[in-house]
Amino acid sequence: MYTLLGGDGVPYQSPTPGTFGGYKPMRIYGRLDCRSALRHIAAGHYVPHRVFFADEVTAVTAGYRPCARCLPAAYREWKQQS
Repeated sequence: MYTLLGGDGVPYQSPTPGTFGGYKPMRIYGRLDCRSALRHIAAGHYVPHRVFFADEVTAVTAGYRPCARCLPAAYREWKQQS
């Protein structure tokens, strides 16, 4: 079982892994292969505050913003709406 964060911000158990990861303190979400996030994880950061989402819609609904590094188009769109 995998622990994912729902659109309401509440964790739940899922038989399938999430497709997006997030960093809870900054409320950022991105791809699981994001080079920036992987660099922080390798340095020992992020891990205690890492959350996972089933999909991008759920991450946005939970109040997270797109990562500027791995989701630049979504980030630009979010920035224009902010």
